[in-house]
Amino acid sequence: MEHEHPLDSPTILSISGGVGSWLAARRWIDKYGTDNTVALFADTLIEDQDLYRFLDDIQDDLGLTITTIADGRTPWEVFRDVRMIGNTRADPCSLWLKRKPLHRWVKDHTTGPVSLVVGIDFTEEHRLPAIIRNWAKAGHTVHAPMCWRPEAHKADAIAALKAAGIEPPRLYGLGFPHNNCGGFCIKAGQAQFLKLLRTFPDLYAHHEAEELATRVHIGRDDIAILRDRRGGKTKPYTLKAFREQAEADPAAIDGTDWGSACSCFAPQLPFSD
Repeated sequence: MEHEHPLDSPTILSISGGVGSWLAARRWIDKYGTDNTVALFADTLIEDQDLYRFLDDIQDDLGLTITTIADGRTPWEVFRDVRMIGNTRADPCSLWLKRKPLHRWVKDHTTGPVSLVVGIDFTEEHRLPAIIRNWAKAGHTVHAPMCWRPEAHKADAIAALKAAGIEPPRLYGLGFPHNNCGGFCIKAGQAQFLKLLRTFPDLYAHHEAEELATRVHIGRDDIAILRDRRGGKTKPYTLKAFREQAEADPAAIDGTDWGSACSCFAPQLPFSD
């Protein structure tokens, strides 16, 4: 799916820190150049440290300085402020830490329509309509160069990075499906949380403690990121309970459930400025 770019329209390259956002930006720049173009990275403040090394490397490759924007809160601080814990069905963290800061920057620094470039690949094209609708409300257009022909996906992006002499973010090599939020994500499934537990146990312990503190802060013990659907009944599955289950009986963990942790830019909560 390729749309013609209005050359007098500013371009915003949304750089997530993932390999797809780099390849999307690279394809866009190869076709249209860097005139009137800004690269933006929205920092959740819980990113893997290697993500920042990666941003330094790719901004040299793209020929653009990547501008960092941030709400100033972590996802857990957002959850306490909005009095809910994000999960696969509701994403206040991506709303407040990704989409709103990006919209706000565009509103404050541009006039008229912009072209937003995102790192959606052809296997994720079903996510595009929601993103397009979200930005169309303000008159902007969305482009996904990885869906241009020849279509590309994450493996292509990693191969292209290596061909360009750029080391991909370390989380991919460790088996994580994305490079967002340090390997943590409220949309992740059991397989990814097991990966986080085994790869970064101290980081998992931090999120486990944050989940407990947030439940206490909100005053509810019936909320959690994960859901336990064993026995035909769905109930909250805290990170503490998940860890204890993984330690006692790893076979009970669904190692095929990776969730939809790469889709945080596709809104699940309504956006209003």
